[in-house]
Amino acid sequence: MLVYKIAPAEDWSEAMRVGAFAGSAKDKEDGFIHLSTAEQLVETLRLHFRHVEDMLALVAVDVKALGGKWKWEPSRNGDLFPHLYSPLPANAVRNAEFALFDSLAEDDFSRAREFVHETGKHAQLAPADDKGDAG
Repeated sequence: MLVYKIAPAEDWSEAMRVGAFAGSAKDKEDGFIHLSTAEQLVETLRLHFRHVEDMLALVAVDVKALGGKWKWEPSRNGDLFPHLYSPLPANAVRNAEFALFDSLAEDDFSRAREFVHETGKHAQLAPADDKGDAG
């Protein structure tokens, strides 16, 4: 199963150079790395990254490569989101792409939708697909 991370491209490039992403400032503040499902990705971009002027990295992550260091937790609107409680290792990344989203119209996140489609995750994801760490 794939989940997705959105990060500043510069931070992401540096993280992949050293072999792992330790998280954004927000991730570090919250104590975990925020991830999104395919269905949550566009809304996450719209709410949290729409006005970011710098290039962003869209990253597809294979949860099986994360082991038991992630889990589903309630977040926006009570929906369950994947949260990672360790650095994100480079070997868990299945695809990454850089893009600008600051000037997009409110409903035009087609590049993010295409990225999800291209990474092979267009089926409905539900927490029952993979439980993560139940503890």
